[in-house]
Amino acid sequence: MICVDDHRLLVDGLKAQFETDGRVRCLGTLDSADALVEAAERLDPDVVLLDVEMPGADAFEMADRLRQRRPNQRFAFLSAHVRDGYLSAAYRCGAWGYFAKGDELDDIVGGLVEIARSRQGTFVMGPKVREQCAPSGGHAGPPRSSLDMLTDREVEVLRLIGKGLSRSEIAAELCRSAKTIDGHQDRMLKKLGVNSRAELMRLAIREGLAEA
Repeated sequence: MICVDDHRLLVDGLKAQFETDGRVRCLGTLDSADALVEAAERLDPDVVLLDVEMPGADAFEMADRLRQRRPNQRFAFLSAHVRDGYLSAAYRCGAWGYFAKGDELDDIVGGLVEIARSRQGTFVMGPKVREQCAPSGGHAGPPRSSLDMLTDREVEVLRLIGKGLSRSEIAAELCRSAKTIDGHQDRMLKKLGVNSRAELMRLAIREGLAEA
């Protein structure tokens, strides 16, 4: 496998766990996803493990490029944050799994082995990820996400709410009327089961939308 993560202590811990476990061999490490495609083509790993938040190229974008160049390549994400938006992005770009950095190292290694051996269509999650967002039917199928219920336009409005923009500022940003923005907000409140604009703002911040 290839491990793509800029946290050296975690990478060293995983490599030590690989050696102890004996089922996984680390072919190489990268501290950013910039050279991921080239490294995968050169090393031909069974599985690639990518940190979600690294300097350089966006991990989801590079994973999508990797899948286009190597359609059979299996890869999974690792993150300090278990966010609905990250889980949805991981599934959409073709990932085979998602693990939290708070998961035990042996759980992560076991999950990577499962990915390497599993059938097509399986989405493997670490214990802390499963606690927050269980997939439909056990491991198979996409993880359920509250953000999946929103349209692309609603996600954009939610992102701008998270940035602290007023309804009139959002309307100007999206070239829509304030009444239209109010409609998007009302539908989001119902879909997400929250009661106020302040709660929408907190959700957007928690899910990292305000950082986009």
